[in-house]
Parts: sequence; structure tokens; C-alpha cells
Amino acid sequence: MKNEVSGRPQGYAPTNGDNLQLRKDFPILSRTVYGKPLVYLDNAATTQKPRSVVEAITDEYYNVNANVHRGVHYLSQQATDLHEASRETVRAFINAGATDEIVFTRGTTESINLVASSLAKITKTEETPEVIVSAMEHHSNIVPWQLCGFALRVIPMTDAGELRIDEYEKLFNNNTALVSVTHVSNVLGTVNPVKEMTRIAHSHGVPILIDGAQSAPHFKVDVQDIDCDFFAFSGHKMYGPTGVGVLYGKSSWLDRLPPYQGGGEMIQTVTFEQSTFERPPLRFEAGTPDYVATHALAKAIDYINTIGIDNIAAHERELTRYAMERLGAIPGMRIFGQAKDKDAVVSFLVGDIHHLDMGTLLDRLGIAVRTGHHCAEPLMRRLGIQGTVRASFAMYNTKEEIDILVEGINRVIKMF
Repeated sequence: MKNEVSGRPQGYAPTNGDNLQLRKDFPILSRTVYGKPLVYLDNAATTQKPRSVVEAITDEYYNVNANVHRGVHYLSQQATDLHEASRETVRAFINAGATDEIVFTRGTTESINLVASSLAKITKTEETPEVIVSAMEHHSNIVPWQLCGFALRVIPMTDAGELRIDEYEKLFNNNTALVSVTHVSNVLGTVNPVKEMTRIAHSHGVPILIDGAQSAPHFKVDVQDIDCDFFAFSGHKMYGPTGVGVLYGKSSWLDRLPPYQGGGEMIQTVTFEQSTFERPPLRFEAGTPDYVATHALAKAIDYINTIGIDNIAAHERELTRYAMERLGAIPGMRIFGQAKDKDAVVSFLVGDIHHLDMGTLLDRLGIAVRTGHHCAEPLMRRLGIQGTVRASFAMYNTKEEIDILVEGINRVIKMF
């Protein structure tokens, strides 16, 4: 039996070989760069899109395009049905309890800003309210809290890149408003023990937000099992379009939070004297949503489900293990992030070669990697460096591509 999304058998799993059948679903992977076959290893920044996602965008604009929730005409109702069906697809993907717990945003960054802004309005503490974050956070899980007046308390980490959970437990006090922590580090690949961290936060009566930008694309996330209060992720990092993301929030919390933005869609009544607001999730979705992108995100999730998230996880874990082994054998190699639980990201430096030089020269060989501080400057300072080269993996990557990366690094080394 074949799946209508990809035309491939149900349960099709990527292999550690050429992955040719799966890769055909991603046309960009067949292009060349500087006359070299593209080796795309920048998936933590954004993933490539399968045909089914791009075709869904084209089809909706050509055949269904109309504003949602507002029209009685056929196209508006059809677009609304697709938009709300997408909410259900997301709900099922992360096992939320209800579709009302799924808020569409522009991405992980806006999801965190939403919680920061709304939480700041209702937080009352004796002194400056505090948010507990970790030493490995992305700027998107640092700056929003600062802008909204929260002080940050930081969970330290070991040299291997694992959080000090014993120290985490000591950070709670009467001013703690929230814990906000990344599920998977976008630099180190560390998979943090968020279920345990949630249990600890709740034992102190404190809610927790999980930044799932680097976890949702790679392995099964069950928000009810984790028991987190909020979970945020982005569409473009999981084979979907840019400009769309998700905030999951427990109903008990979303009901308490005031609106993040004002406008159409999120109101019950409006007068010149006062306004009343919709219940979640519409309360947090002011204005016209990107209903085409939400539908395309659902198609991306359909694609992931066709392959099987457990199959993807196993494949990427094997790629990570293989990359650590091959890269670790290169003379002068320094790999940052040696956690026991590590996934889909390898950050490194080689000798005294600047990360930008390495990335630029690898690019000339057709190898796309990321260089710089990866929006994690505090982590770079903790590591005592200015930046790294980062290779990050997706379901369509292969061991052969890692071999090409290793060959490319060795060629660059010979130039210095």
C-alpha cells in the first residue's frame, strides 16, 4: 500500500546508503554549487522542502485562496477547513490534549516572545521576576525575557555540554516565574532531560517552556508525557515553509494569559470604550494568519509521518555517531558537545583555522555548513571561543555526504 503524500510504501525508512528514493522528493538536493554536487549540512538553520509541501502552497494559492474565519462563501470556508485541519495535524503530532492548545505563530522566536510578553503582564513577585534558562540557550530564549523585564538565572553545564541538574534545583526562589530551556542545543546537539526538568519545576510550583525548534523535527515529542506547560517550534526546520510556527500551551495557562497583540480575529466585542477577547487559541492570533503556510506545515508533518519519526530519529542518530567518529579522527579536530545524549548536530574547529575560513572553503567544494556563534553568544563565551563550524543533519543526509565533508576538511587543512 502506497502513501498518497509521497507515493512510497507505508513505513518507508531512510537507509544509511544513498537514500536515492527519498532524496528525489527534495529537488534542490540534485543541484550543483560551484560545479560540485550540493552537500547540504545546514539543517539546524533550515531544512529543505519536499515536493508535497511546495505543491500544497501552489495549489492553495491557485485554487483555494481566501481569508479564513470571516467569509460565508465557499472558498473562505474551504480555506478555513484546511487551516483548522492543520491545527489538528499539529495537535496529533505532539500529542497535545486539544486543538485549543495549539497557537499558530511565525516561528519559535515569536512563540517565546508571546509567552514572555503575556506572562510579564500577570507576573507579580516581591522583587524582579526571574526566568531560569540554561547556558546553551539560543538568543531567542534570552532576549525576549530581558525585553519584558525578567532577570535570568542560568543553569550551568559541564565541559561535555550537559546541564548540571544538581545546580538547576538550587536556582528556584520566590521570584521564579518560569523555566525556559532548549530541548536540544542548536550548537552542541545536547538533548536535555526536559521531562525531569519539568518535574523539578512543577515541584516548586513553577511552569516550564520548552524550546523545541531542534527537537520536533528529529524525534517524537509528546507534550503530555513531558508535562511541559509550553512547547514552541518552527515549521521551516521540519521541512515546512518559513514564517509559520507553533506554540503549544496547556489550556490552564493559555486561559490565564492576556493577548499578545491586538487586532481582528482575536476579539469578541469592540467598542471605543473597551474590548473583550476570544478564548485561546484565537486570542493569540491577531490579524490574518498565514493560512497557506499552516496548511503547508501540515503537509510537512504528513511527510514526516509517512517516513516515520522513529525511523528519522534512528537514521539521524546513526549519522551523528558516524560523523563524530569520522570527524574525531581528523588531526587537530576539536568537537564541541560530547553529551551522552546527542542528536543531529556536530560543531567543531580544526587547529587554528578560523571557522569562517573553513566554512567559506567548504562552500567552494559544494558543502553547505554553518559558521559563527549560531545565535548563542553566551555559550561561545562559556566555551572560550568566538564561533564554530556546524554540520547538522536531516532525514535526507547520508554517510557518503559525511565522507565528503571529511575529505573537504582534509583538503582545507592542507591549504593552511
